[in-house]
Amino acid sequence: MIKFSIVIPVYNEADNLYELINEINKSLIQYKEYEIIIVDDGSDDNTDKIIQDIKDNYPIRSFKHHKNLGQSRSILLGVNHASYDTIVTMDGDGQNNPYDIPNLLKVYCSSNKFSLVGGIRKKRMDSLIKILSSKVANKVRSLILSDNCSDTGCSLKVFNKGIFLRFPYFDSIHRFLPALFTGFGFKTNFILVEHRPRLKGKSKYGTFDRLFKGIVDLIKVKIMISRYKK
Repeated sequence: MIKFSIVIPVYNEADNLYELINEINKSLIQYKEYEIIIVDDGSDDNTDKIIQDIKDNYPIRSFKHHKNLGQSRSILLGVNHASYDTIVTMDGDGQNNPYDIPNLLKVYCSSNKFSLVGGIRKKRMDSLIKILSSKVANKVRSLILSDNCSDTGCSLKVFNKGIFLRFPYFDSIHRFLPALFTGFGFKTNFILVEHRPRLKGKSKYGTFDRLFKGIVDLIKVKIMISRYKK
């Protein structure tokens, strides 16, 4: 039976966390050895209190940034402290369905050839501007980086810890994992997953304010992969 670590970066998700952790444990009843790691990315609501309350009922591990450093930095912190070689990442807002995790793990474990298996949201439950900007970004990214992934923004992924830690870190690395795994010669696969509407809290998603940085990161990853292949 596979052992894995679930890494959940959160920022001001106090209203969603308790229910999410409860749902994760219910969805993984068939698995015996896994851990849940919550990384609080400098939340200024009562996320910290909710995490402590969760610890009274579930054996989770948690880490905290004292200021908001971003999703990639939070994932890196969680992965560095993970006990197992297989990493599962997901959002803390409840939009990823924990019941999709067993499906991802099944594909990941079906053979030894996949180093990353990611989710493709089959029906986005977001605002129109968020959906459209994501579609454009995914098409441009796929065209330039040939990552064979139509939805790199889906946080629900399973991947190898050691390979992830080999990549040179940069902010927003979590958006380029399919390209990095593929570009560095590792096989990836993607399956359809559910995407649920956000019921509580506010989205932290940016659009135009992130455009320039996204272009810079795209060029950075392209150069990184090109140098590796020389």
